[in-house]
Amino acid sequence: MTEIQLRSELTCPKCSHKSVETMPTDACLYFHECAGCGEMLKPLTGDCCVFCSYGSVPCPPIQENKACGP
Repeated sequence: MTEIQLRSELTCPKCSHKSVETMPTDACLYFHECAGCGEMLKPLTGDCCVFCSYGSVPCPPIQENKACGP
């Protein structure tokens, strides 16, 4: 069994600023404000959260092949 990773590097699509964030295990993160430019990141269509859209690692439920999102 693969260990679930809880940290993911988010990359802003507007300014390319990178930040390493800890992912919640009990909820999806729908919004994240970029520390570089202030852009409010939202999931892309079809993704459940900002980590699945802009992160180096998808969110914990997706890593476990479980449903995530609304």
